[in-house]
Amino acid sequence: MSDLGERTDSQAAFAATLVDEWVRGGVTRAVVCPGSRSTPLVLALAAHPSIGLEVRLDERSAGFTALGIGWATGRPALVVTTSGTAAAELHAAVVEADLSRVPLIACTADRPPELQGVGAPQTIDQAHLFGRSPRWFSDPGVPDVHTGWSWRSLAARTVAEATSGVAGPGPVHLNLPFREPLVGDPTRTVEVTPGRPGGAPWHEAVAAAAHPAPGCVSTLVEDELVHPARRGVIVAGAGCGDHAAILALSAALGWPILADPRSGLRGLEPGVVAAADGMLRSERFAAAQLPDAVLRLGEPWVSNVVGGFLSAAVGDGARAVVVDPWGRWADPERAYSTLVRSDPELFCREVAGYLDRSGASGTRSGGSRRWIESWCAAEAAAQGVIRAALGAEAASADARPLTEPSLAHRLFAGMPGPATLVVSSSMPVRDLEAFAAPRGRPPRVVANRGANGIDGVVSTALGVALASTDPTVALVGDLAFLHDASALLQVEGQQAALTVVVADNGGGGIFSFLEQASTLDAQSFDRLFGTPQAADVAAVAKGFGWPVDDLVEDHGATGLEEVLSRHLDKRTPSVIRVRLPTRADNVDVHHRINAAVVEAVDSLSRVD
Repeated sequence: MSDLGERTDSQAAFAATLVDEWVRGGVTRAVVCPGSRSTPLVLALAAHPSIGLEVRLDERSAGFTALGIGWATGRPALVVTTSGTAAAELHAAVVEADLSRVPLIACTADRPPELQGVGAPQTIDQAHLFGRSPRWFSDPGVPDVHTGWSWRSLAARTVAEATSGVAGPGPVHLNLPFREPLVGDPTRTVEVTPGRPGGAPWHEAVAAAAHPAPGCVSTLVEDELVHPARRGVIVAGAGCGDHAAILALSAALGWPILADPRSGLRGLEPGVVAAADGMLRSERFAAAQLPDAVLRLGEPWVSNVVGGFLSAAVGDGARAVVVDPWGRWADPERAYSTLVRSDPELFCREVAGYLDRSGASGTRSGGSRRWIESWCAAEAAAQGVIRAALGAEAASADARPLTEPSLAHRLFAGMPGPATLVVSSSMPVRDLEAFAAPRGRPPRVVANRGANGIDGVVSTALGVALASTDPTVALVGDLAFLHDASALLQVEGQQAALTVVVADNGGGGIFSFLEQASTLDAQSFDRLFGTPQAADVAAVAKGFGWPVDDLVEDHGATGLEEVLSRHLDKRTPSVIRVRLPTRADNVDVHHRINAAVVEAVDSLSRVD
């Protein structure tokens, strides 16, 4: 065999071995972009019957699509690019995967060493291209038959590092240089390095759930940091753990649960508080309900109002405990006094068990019962105001214009339980947090809040939809939609049960709530921050072949539900564009609803 033939066979065998080992490790999906240098790996992926292959034109979109698959499945998807700037396009998705703890395997093809640093085309320095974001980086060099003994270990370790690393799930970067020729003799059978018997992976990392350190629970309870005698609150966000365990601990402590919609806890169980953003705008209520203990499970709320309330409590002497399975310092206010490295579910169960064994769970006084009752009364009053302002059950709902708050409120209420709502950063996630009311079997809510960017939201939703059997809905603003328009490029035959709902207010609505809106003249503000775009959202979607329903602002909330139901029934990619009032009107709507919530909450204290 010629040297070229041996080289090509080695590269093909290397790629086929990696793919086979990835499948053994539980990888079932890959997102690839067209490019020459990645050919050996792409051909191996396409040939394996257990790999679902998605082809995306734009590497940036491909990265976020793979991220969405990781969100949906908890298993890493592969994203494969050619060399050069194509590889660099993955950086934003890798950063988000790192900060959101989503497993992802980024495979970047590369030129061989002899083409580095000599001006070869499509060649950049790809070593550690993504900085410190990956859990692990490896560049094994150009495949050589003499290193075949290490190939399965390499592939198995990428899966282990992406799913079970000490820092939690996250991205892995595998940089793979290949030499030409890139395509071997199609008549030759590719030899795959033998794997372990029975289809077992070469390496398997088992990440055991972390229990609280010995003595941690007893100390927290005995020192009354987590105790029914305290006036405390549980703050639950994304990654908070098992719902039943949190609800049981809430009942044992007599503490309300401030439940972010991403926590999955916005159900109808007692003690759940969803309207904290509005309620805590009442200075009277916030002062009366200032806790002396805070327990945070999962990610913090987006709301500055909730964050400011908790910071004020700490400033007033409250002791704050955050529980995180990887010991992350997710505390930008630097307010928490105790960090517990533990799985939140195990922590909740062990604390509840200790309270029960020590008899502390029965020590609540009448004052502590009134504590949680006052939170629940305020929650009921606030939700009554929100339903009256935004709900579809009122007789005049058909005539009520859709607004950004009502759009978030109605989407959360109207989605089927076994569904996922992917929500963009900026205003959509804030509106969902403020106005999504508790309901039976709430949908799963996903948001790229690791880096909090609006980039890649539609692509992320597409990845979730491709990996899910249940429908997926994305709620995005018009700028986020246009920012990720390449996600709408569909390979022929590709289908995903994704409905993208675009809140179209003609620009970046969140800036109208910030100081820029009040300090700049209207023209400068609109040009630099509002940034209305000339592109028509509906026309863009139709141009990519996506069916579009166009709802104008005076189309009522029940009309939205009817259109959404029709789209979900079809289970195909589609867009609902909701044309909304102006950004200035949106600010007024928020102010009116928040003022009404404050009035309702304040009226409770006047009655008392």
